[in-house]
Amino acid sequence: MTYAPGPGQEQHRPRIFVAGGSNAVDRPFSFLPMAGWTQALPLFLHEAVEVVNCSRARASSKSFRERGRLQWILDTMRPGDYLLFGFGQTDWKPDPGLHTEPFSTFLEHMTAYVHGTRERGAHPVILLPYERRRIDRHGNVARFLGDYPVAARQLAEDEHVPVVDLYEQSLQWWEELGPEASKAVFTYLRPGEPLQEHVLDGDNVHLRAEGAIECARFIARSMLEQGVIPAHWGRDLDRTRFSYEELGWLDEETFWHRTKTRVSKMPGAPAGAPANKESGA
Repeated sequence: MTYAPGPGQEQHRPRIFVAGGSNAVDRPFSFLPMAGWTQALPLFLHEAVEVVNCSRARASSKSFRERGRLQWILDTMRPGDYLLFGFGQTDWKPDPGLHTEPFSTFLEHMTAYVHGTRERGAHPVILLPYERRRIDRHGNVARFLGDYPVAARQLAEDEHVPVVDLYEQSLQWWEELGPEASKAVFTYLRPGEPLQEHVLDGDNVHLRAEGAIECARFIARSMLEQGVIPAHWGRDLDRTRFSYEELGWLDEETFWHRTKTRVSKMPGAPAGAPANKESGA
């Protein structure tokens, strides 16, 4: 179907900004076969829709905001854009630069994403991230993320924000797949695949390309079915086969350039204060 821009959109491509942690990062070739779900999202959206992925490894709702990454999005977005954001997979960590409490500081930071987006005439969408792979011998999936998805859902209800509930969907998926088959979704290397420097074999947190594709498919379908984004933005939702080459792997230079430049100084920050102190990939 040919893309037809709506009123007031004739001169701009529609854009979906994404804010999140390592599960959503666009990965460079050096991380194969690990992939973030956001790099697979364009597979299910019309080519005219631009996905601007600002996610950062080891980011919590707090650190992403306090290090100026949310501010860059707000400075860059135009009326009519979307911000799809989801946190909680890192917020539990005891590091004071990352940690938030689900029903207090986590909600405070997440609310800033909602209000900041709306103040710019754009549309916030809350994503409940997938659960990690922790499955007992009976096939029960541990709810490691605890109250963070509950708190995010509460915020969505209070602020009337659309929700993409990848969390509950992932619990269903991992239980249906079971302890062994679920390894095919996460970063477990297969015979003949080299172990890359930054990749951990047997990673129960980060997805393989195959898992990233299915998460992206669910996210796109959920937004379309709820009417969050226009119906003509979707494509290939029922397509079953994709090649690795279609996932938009980044070269190292582009990866690090995006990591270091998609950041703005927070309002009120001291002059000369560094905008980016994050490390890791």
